[in-house]
Amino acid sequence: TMKFTKQDFIFLVGGIIIYVVDIGVDFWVASKYFCQGQYSWSMLILCFRGLSSLIIQLFSYEWFKNDWEGTDTGKLKWIFLVHLFQCGIFVRYWFALKYGCQAAFKQKSSEDTSETDSLNFIQNQAVDVVTDINMLRVFKTFLETTPQLFVQIYILMEHGKNDFCQYAAIIMSFCGISFSTVDYQISLRKSLPDKDEFHVLPRLVYLFYKLLTITSWTLSISLITLLSVRSSVILLIFLWICGFTWTLKQHTTFCKSKKMEYLYRTVIGIILIFTFFNIKGRKTKVCLSMYYATHTVVTLGILFVYMFWKPSIIKEIHFTIVSILTILSLVLGIIFLVVYYRCFHPTAYCRPQPCSDEVDGEVGQKDRVKISRFQNFIMQ
Repeated sequence: TMKFTKQDFIFLVGGIIIYVVDIGVDFWVASKYFCQGQYSWSMLILCFRGLSSLIIQLFSYEWFKNDWEGTDTGKLKWIFLVHLFQCGIFVRYWFALKYGCQAAFKQKSSEDTSETDSLNFIQNQAVDVVTDINMLRVFKTFLETTPQLFVQIYILMEHGKNDFCQYAAIIMSFCGISFSTVDYQISLRKSLPDKDEFHVLPRLVYLFYKLLTITSWTLSISLITLLSVRSSVILLIFLWICGFTWTLKQHTTFCKSKKMEYLYRTVIGIILIFTFFNIKGRKTKVCLSMYYATHTVVTLGILFVYMFWKPSIIKEIHFTIVSILTILSLVLGIIFLVVYYRCFHPTAYCRPQPCSDEVDGEVGQKDRVKISRFQNFIMQ
C-alpha cells in the first residue's frame, strides 16, 4: 500500500500556500506594470497565467471524466462548470486535503480487517489525488512559472530597476519550481512499483540539480534576448520543434483522446525547452547526456557571442555577475545531476505491464489492467 504521511500532508499544505500566493503575486506584478505604462509586460505576464490555467483545466477535467466514467453525469456537469471558471485545481486540492488528512492522521487498527482495508483505500486515494495535482503543477511550472522567471530576469537586466514586486515575483518563481519538482519526484516514487522512498538527501540533490540547471538555462536565454529578441524567439521555437518531434517519435499513450494526446505532446515539447524529462520510462543516458551537452555548448556560445559582438558590455558589472551565475549554476547543476544519477536514481523505471489507456491506432484491446495514471506520464 502506498503511504501518505504527515510529512506529505505538510508538503501538500505548503504547495497550496505557494500556489495561492503565486496567483496573487502574478496579478500584483501585472497591475504594477500596467500602472507604470508597461502594458506589453503586463499582458505577457497575464498571457502566461491564462494559457497555463486553460491547459491545466483541460487536463484536469479530462482526468475527472476518465476517472468518473459511468458514474452520475450530474457530478460531471458540476465539475465542468468549476473548470470552466478556472477553479478545477481547487476542487482537486479539496479532495487532497480531505483524503490526506484522513490518511496522515488517522491511526491504523490491526484488529479490525475492514477498518484496515478502509484505511488502505484512503491511503491510495490520497496518493492518487496528490499525484494528479503534482502532474498539473509540473505543467504550470513550465508553462507559466519558468517563462515568467525568464521575463522578470530579462526586465531586471534590461532596465535595471530595483522594484520590490520584481524580486517578489522572482522569489515566488524559484519557490514554485522548487516545490513542483520535488513533489513531482516524491509522487513518482510513491506511484510506480518497486521504487525506494525519496529521503531528504536525494530530495535535496534532485532539487539542486533541477533548480541550478534551469536557472543557468534561464539566464542564458535572458542574455541572448538582451542581444536580440528575434534570435531568442527563433531559438525557443527551434528547441520546441526538436522537443515536440522527439515526443512524437516516442509514441506516447498518456491520453485516451487523440486531441488531448497531441496537446500533451505539445506541452512536453515546451517542458523540454527548459529541462529534460524521460517520457517513456526507458533508459535515457545518451539522450540525457546529449541534452545537457547541447545546453552547455549553447550557453558558452552565447557568452562568446557577447565577447565578439558586444565587447563593450563585458565591462558592465551586471553582465559579469550574470555570466558568473550562469556558468557557476551550470557547473554545479551538472555535478548534482551526476551525483543524483550515480547514487539516488532508481535503476529501473517501470516494469512492462498492460496499460489502461489505448495506444494510438489500437482498438478493441481486452483484459487491460487499470494502473496509475502516472505510469504513462513523464518519468525521470
